Amino acid sequence: MRFMKQALISAIRAKSHDDVPIGAVIVHNDTIIARGENQVQKKKNPTLHAEIVAINRACKKQGTKFLDDCDIYVTLEPCAMCATAISLARIRHVYYAAPDEKGGGIAHNARIYETDKHLWRPTVTQIPEYADASAQLLREFFIARRAAKKQ
Repeated sequence: MRFMKQALISAIRAKSHDDVPIGAVIVHNDTIIARGENQVQKKKNPTLHAEIVAINRACKKQGTKFLDDCDIYVTLEPCAMCATAISLARIRHVYYAAPDEKGGGIAHNARIYETDKHLWRPTVTQIPEYADASAQLLREFFIARRAAKKQ
């Protein structure tokens, strides 16, 4: 899928400024309308995950607070914060590459879309053919970070 490839490019951009390499793109009518990469380190803000950055950009571009005719492609299963933001933005479909057993908020841990109280539930699809590439990017990043701390 070309959209997940673009999300991986955004993840690499995050890595270039020492952020955890996670990327996201938001698609409307088969066209990318927003891209996001983690900017937590770059902007010293713990809420600037790739999904949040992409949602903010898409809402600004569309001039709306709801993205109910949009889909989001993310290189890693969104955390609970991002999964909630996706729901609040009413994004139609979430596609993710790698599962996140530690911090995931959709298929692991919080599983926020499984609660009855959640107002908007996007459909969710894992795209396993991109899971290895995304996971490898994350592994390399954390190996390098641990090595740098030892020096």
